[in-house]
This record gives sequence, structure tokens and C-alpha cells, in this order.
Amino acid sequence: MNDYIDDLQLLEKVAREAGELSLQYWKQSPEAWNKPADQSPVSEADLAVNDFLESHLRGARPAYGWLSEESVDGAERLENERVFIIDPIDGTRAFLGEDPGFGQSVAVAENGRVIAGVVHMPALDLTYTATLDGPALLNGAPIQPSKTTQIRGATVLTSKLSDDPGIWLNGFPGYERAFRPSMAWRLCLVAEGRFDATISMRKSWEWDVAAASLIAERAGVRVTNRLGEPFGFNRPECQEDGLVVAPPELHADFMAQLRN
Repeated sequence: MNDYIDDLQLLEKVAREAGELSLQYWKQSPEAWNKPADQSPVSEADLAVNDFLESHLRGARPAYGWLSEESVDGAERLENERVFIIDPIDGTRAFLGEDPGFGQSVAVAENGRVIAGVVHMPALDLTYTATLDGPALLNGAPIQPSKTTQIRGATVLTSKLSDDPGIWLNGFPGYERAFRPSMAWRLCLVAEGRFDATISMRKSWEWDVAAASLIAERAGVRVTNRLGEPFGFNRPECQEDGLVVAPPELHADFMAQLRN
């Protein structure tokens, strides 16, 4: 058994336990507030789940670094060969709105590349997993993306910002827009073929996409920033310039039509 699988088994076990903890707060009106930096919401549940994940993951792998949305970042992680990249509750707005579309996004990156990832949606009983050299799975069964090759008529998970004709070379390209609150889940929904693509013109944080990017890639999806460049992880700035996630031919159509 290689250590990618060892790490995946740890991630899945702890993510499921963290999911149970998050459900103890869900629909219970947890205390919540906005972060001063960007006014995004955070709750006592986010912090409790973060503490749980850090205790159990770093307790099992003390040599690994730590990058989490809900932890104070430090430069020491840049010295670690392997690092946990975590979003304790991805989709906090959904969580606080008593919507089931939230989950735990947990990954291990090695030298800038994700090697194991889990996205666990506890209220929906969905667990997506992958390792760098294994298949993408949903609740233990292999998944694959759609075979859609063109933007027009494709189902795309994105916000209204992406409808702006100014970001497209030839105006709005005629896709069907949908939305889900968790960015990690959006990538997984593309990986399993329930939607054709997901895109974002905003900066994306590593913790939002680390686990799900590997799951999508192992399913056969191309994952890049809005410029068509592959993601890198455990970097000082922790951000990418947007994202485009789609099967290869559809991804190429996005690249041909986006104004960059």
C-alpha cells in the first residue's frame, strides 16, 4: 500500500468525523460573524471543525505543514514537503442558511501538487475521493465527466459575473448557468458529469479547490486558472487567477472564447 492511499484513508476518516461535528451545529443557529478582511461569513462551527481537523490530522502527521482558511497562516508551511490544505466548512453561507450544500474539503499536497483529496458533503451523504495515481470515486464508485465539447448549451456552474459579455471575445456564448454554494462541490459535480463545467473569474483560494481539483483531474477533467495554466499549491499567496474546469474539448472551447 503506497502512502498516497495511507494519506487518503486518514483524510477520509477524519473528514467524515468532522462532518458529523459540523452537523451538530447545522440548523442550530450557531454564532456567526463577518471576517474583517473580506466580509465573508464565519461561524463557531467553522472554528470548531477547523480545530478538530488540525488536532486529528496533524496529530497523525506531525511533519506535515498546515494551510487552512480558518487558521492564521505562517511561512513555515513553505518549508514542508507535504502540507494539509483544508477548508473546514466549504459553503459557509449555505451552512448558515440551513442549505445542505456545504462540506469538508481536505487535501495533502506534496511539492506543490495534490496527492490525496477528499470532499465530504455530510448533509447529502456524498464523499468524493482521489489519489494522484488512482481513480476519482464517489461513495466508492468511479465517476467520469460529461462528453460535452462546446460551450453553447453546456450546463455551467458559475455566478452571474461570468455572463458579462465583456469577458468573452464574441459576447456571451450561450451556456446554461447554474450555481452551488460550495466551490469544491462544483468541481466534483463536473467530475461526476452532473454539470458540464464550472468557471470563475474571481481569485480562487487554494483551500477551496485543492482536494476537488485532484478529484476532477483523476476523473478526466482539465483544471486550470482562467489563463489556462495548471494550479500550484502551497504557495505564498495561496490564490489562483480564477478557474476553468471542464472536460478537455470543452475546456479548449472556453480558452478559445475567453478574453484574457
